[in-house]
Amino acid sequence: MGTLFVVATPIGNLEDMSPRARRVLSEVSLIAAEDTRHTGMLLKRLGIDTPMLSNHGFNERARVDRFLVALEAGDVALVSDSGTPAISDPGSILVRAAADAGHRVVPVPGPSAVTAAISGSGLVDGPFIFLGFLPRSTGERRDALDRALRAALPLVIYESGPRMPRLARELGELASDRAVVVYRELTKLHEEAIRGPAAELPGLLERAIVKGEFAVVVGAGVAGQPMGDIDALIDAGIATGMSPSSLAKSIARQTGGARSEIYEQILKRSNGQGA
Repeated sequence: MGTLFVVATPIGNLEDMSPRARRVLSEVSLIAAEDTRHTGMLLKRLGIDTPMLSNHGFNERARVDRFLVALEAGDVALVSDSGTPAISDPGSILVRAAADAGHRVVPVPGPSAVTAAISGSGLVDGPFIFLGFLPRSTGERRDALDRALRAALPLVIYESGPRMPRLARELGELASDRAVVVYRELTKLHEEAIRGPAAELPGLLERAIVKGEFAVVVGAGVAGQPMGDIDALIDAGIATGMSPSSLAKSIARQTGGARSEIYEQILKRSNGQGA
């Protein structure tokens, strides 16, 4: 039975291609490629002529059986357009199917935008949450960010150039006190890193080139500390006439903060407003 090799390829710099990855791509019988045109250019530069078959988000399930047949006859390599397959890219369906069919699955590690961004950020030294690309709809994006931010762990987010200003505004609102590092075009000729507090991110991006792909690292928050503008939530609740107890319970549920601490803060702001 053949082996499925999960091969990482460069995310922008050909020199990051490992000797092992080159050898595997030249020795397998077939390459499952996210985009055969893109991978074809890489193979041409490497002097490799291994046959390819597309394996992208729109045909991955339909192609599984063809790859399983190929694995019965020999080894297959799985690649994405760049970086490590199955990380915000197609691949996991084929990997599961190959493993379930009894084939050996072997990772060939290498370039990854996630690890590159983390290692250069200085904001992560333990557990983190990888969100990949956020949903497009406003409600789903907000929910995903809210849930992740409440965990108080560092976050890694992928975003495209056209939507990066939107993400900057969202982080500025929901995580204003957190440190952020934004990488554009990692490992490529025009690589750029933007560093600062999330509250300043929209302004920082106004002076940057907002095109290409971005990897965003958001530093850790304080465990149990409410996210966003807690004072604004308190003021809004006071204005509606909610009792301090009910308001504290509501805000704690929204933010994940400690109800007793929020209650004390409500009393202080109420007294300050003469309520």
